[in-house]
Amino acid sequence: MPNIVLFSGSSHHDLSQKVADRLGLDLGKVITKKFSNQETCVEIGESVRGEDVYIVQSGCGEINDNLMELLIMINACKIASSSRVTAVIPCFPYARQDKKDKSRAPISAKLVANMLSVAGADHIITMDLHASQIQGFFDIAVDNLYAEPAVLQWIKENIPEWKNGIIVSPDAGGPSADAL
Repeated sequence: MPNIVLFSGSSHHDLSQKVADRLGLDLGKVITKKFSNQETCVEIGESVRGEDVYIVQSGCGEINDNLMELLIMINACKIASSSRVTAVIPCFPYARQDKKDKSRAPISAKLVANMLSVAGADHIITMDLHASQIQGFFDIAVDNLYAEPAVLQWIKENIPEWKNGIIVSPDAGGPSADAL
């Protein structure tokens, strides 16, 4: 695929490798490390001038470190003259903090949206946002993909007695009753 460079953040290298394999691409060269004071250092190991860059980094695990690493990677690619930077964020960090529910409470999902934009992201691809309103926090393109159709297809194709199954969710906003 011409003009596309795919980088992996450190949050989920296996996922990034599967995406690269599916697209027939090699992962871009990037080195991430920590300085002795725990600052994140990112070195992009190849030219991205004029390229469409995709960075896969999930907002799970060490959320703050992964978010900071993503911001630095976006900025590094942007100042290295990439044509466009797309952040692929399967699990959007701070998505549950999408509204002001108490006085003096921050809307942290909006802050993350602002940081991604300021870092230089041109496009965000994420999955199953906690609330669709988060897309409105951005002034750049956001694609919120839904896993439910693919999961339902997998269940129907791989579980012989799927009609007798039950789906359980940790909260009331989980699976829809008529999904299957």
